[in-house]
Amino acid sequence: MNANLAAFRAARDLLFAHRTDYAAAVAQFKWPALTHFNFALDHFDDLAAGPQAQQLALHIVNEDGSEQRRTYAELSGRSNQVANWLSSLGLQRGERVLLMLGNEAPLWELMLACIKLGLVMIPATSLLSRDDLIDRLERGRARLVVTSGTHAHKFDGLDAHAPQGLVRVTVSDGGTSTQAWTPYSGADAFSAAYTPSVPTSVDDPLLLYFTSGTTSRPKLVEHTHASYPVGHLSTLYWIGLQPGDVHWNISSPGWGKHAWSCFFAPFIAGATVFIYNYARFDAQKVLGVLVGKGVTTLCAPPTVWRMLIQEKLAQYPVKLRELLSAGEPLNPEVIEQVRAAWGITIRDGFGQTETTCVVGNSPGQVLKFGSMGRPMPGYPVVLRGADGKPAEEGEIALDLSRRPTGLMRGYFGDAEKNADVMREGHYHTGDVAQRDADGYITYVGRADDVFKASDYRISPFELESVLIEHPAVAEAAVVPSPDPLKLAVPKAFVALAAGHAADEATARSILQFCRDKLAPYKRIRRLEFFELPKTISGKIRRVEMRQREAQRPMPVVRGAQEYFDDVLGG
Repeated sequence: MNANLAAFRAARDLLFAHRTDYAAAVAQFKWPALTHFNFALDHFDDLAAGPQAQQLALHIVNEDGSEQRRTYAELSGRSNQVANWLSSLGLQRGERVLLMLGNEAPLWELMLACIKLGLVMIPATSLLSRDDLIDRLERGRARLVVTSGTHAHKFDGLDAHAPQGLVRVTVSDGGTSTQAWTPYSGADAFSAAYTPSVPTSVDDPLLLYFTSGTTSRPKLVEHTHASYPVGHLSTLYWIGLQPGDVHWNISSPGWGKHAWSCFFAPFIAGATVFIYNYARFDAQKVLGVLVGKGVTTLCAPPTVWRMLIQEKLAQYPVKLRELLSAGEPLNPEVIEQVRAAWGITIRDGFGQTETTCVVGNSPGQVLKFGSMGRPMPGYPVVLRGADGKPAEEGEIALDLSRRPTGLMRGYFGDAEKNADVMREGHYHTGDVAQRDADGYITYVGRADDVFKASDYRISPFELESVLIEHPAVAEAAVVPSPDPLKLAVPKAFVALAAGHAADEATARSILQFCRDKLAPYKRIRRLEFFELPKTISGKIRRVEMRQREAQRPMPVVRGAQEYFDDVLGG
C-alpha cells in the first residue's frame, strides 16, 4: 500500500472508529495530506484485489425483474478493459467526457475508467434540451460523448459545438441517430489489466458539473482528484456507511448527489451500491424492493419521503439501519411519521454540488427536529451576518484559512464568480441558517429567497414546513407578493395531494390551518393552487414565482385559483 493510500485509509478508518462519537470524530479528524491519488487505481482496485473481491460492488434491479451484478473484482477488470479501449480511441489525459447515461452498469465502468485515465467527466441527465447539450459541449469542451441508442439522436448536428472534435460512443442499440456511433461493446476485446502511464496528481481536474440553475444560468463546478474522491469522507460519515452495507440512494445520474452516494461514499466504505430502476415511482413497489433486496441504508429526496408516508410503512419489515434525506430540507412532519412506523429517524444533511456533505446529523447523535445537524468533521462552518461578521443567523460559509478538501476548485472559466463566492477569506454558499447554543444548524432558506414583510424577516422554508403538514398539500413554495401597505406579504403556491379539489373550501382549510400554527406576522396572506415549476433536477424554481408576483400591477387583483386570507375574515 502506497503512502497516499495509507493516509486516505487512515482518515477513513478514524471515521469508522468514531461512527457514533461526533465529538471525537471532529476533534481527531484531519484531511489526509496527499500529493498523488487515483481513487480507482489506488483505492478501488486495492479493494478488488483483497478480501472484498467477490463482494457485490454494484447491484441494479430493473422493474421487469432483470438484474445486473458486478463484484469489486469484476468492476475493476471491466473498467480496465474500458480504459484500454478509450486509449485506443485516442482519448488523452485531461480531455473531457460527457456521460449521458441512466443507472446502468456501463456508467460505473466508465466512471472508474475515466478516473484511471485522468479524463475529466461531465455528468449529464437525459432530460437535457438541445440548448443544454450545446452549452455542455461548448463550455465543457467535450471530446467524447457516451450515451444510449435511445438518446443518440439528440447529438445530431452538434459536432460544430465541440471545439476539440467529437468522439461518439453508444452503449446500446435502438436509436434513430443519423450519425455514426462507436459501439461500447468494442471494449470487450481489450485486456482486463491496465497500467497507468503517469501518476495522478490530486490537483488534476476530475469532474465538471453544470449546476441545475434554480436562479441563473448553470454554473460550471470543477472538482479534482481530491475534492470529491477524498472529500466524500465527510459524506461517508454523515451516511454512517460500513463495509458490506447495501446502500440505495434514490438519485438520477447527472447530478452531484449521484456521485456523492451512488459512487464515492459507498465505494470508500467498501459497500454495495444498490439501484432500482423504475419508469414511474410506485411507493408499494419501492417498499417491496427495500425489503426483498436487504437494503441497509437509504437516502432519498424529500419528494420520495412524502410519497412513501402515504403507505402503511409499519407493514414492511425493512432491514434498514440508516435513513437519510438530502436535496432540500425535509419537513419535521414527514420525519415523525417515518420514525413512528420504523423506529428510525431520517437524518438530514446539507451540501452542494460545490462541496461534499458540509452539515449533517451523523449516526447516534441527539437529533433536534428541524435542524440539519452540525458541521461534519473537517468542515470549518461559519455563519456570517450581513456585516460579514460571525452571527447566530447568517449565510453558511466556510473558512478558507482551514480550507476543506471537499470544496470545489472553483467555477471553471468564471473568475468574477469565483472572486465573489471566495471573497473575504470565506466560501459563501448562498444559504442562510441559524445556529443554537449546542451548535445545531437549522436551515432558513436561500439568501435570495428570504424576504421581509412589514419589516419582519420571513423564511419561506419555515412556512412551507407548516403548509406541508396539511393533508391537502403535496408541495408548496412561499414567495413575497406585493402589497401597497406592507410592501410584501407571504404568498403560498400549492400543489394539491390526490383527492383534493382546488376550490375555496380547500383554500379556507389550508389558510386556517396555517393561521392556527403561525405567528400573526408570518401569516400566509395569499394562496394559489399551482403546478410548481422545477429544474430538471427536481428542485422548485421559486425565482419564477417571485418574478411572476413582482410583475403584478397594483392594486393586486385576485386571479383564478388564487385566494386571499380575507376569506377567513379578521
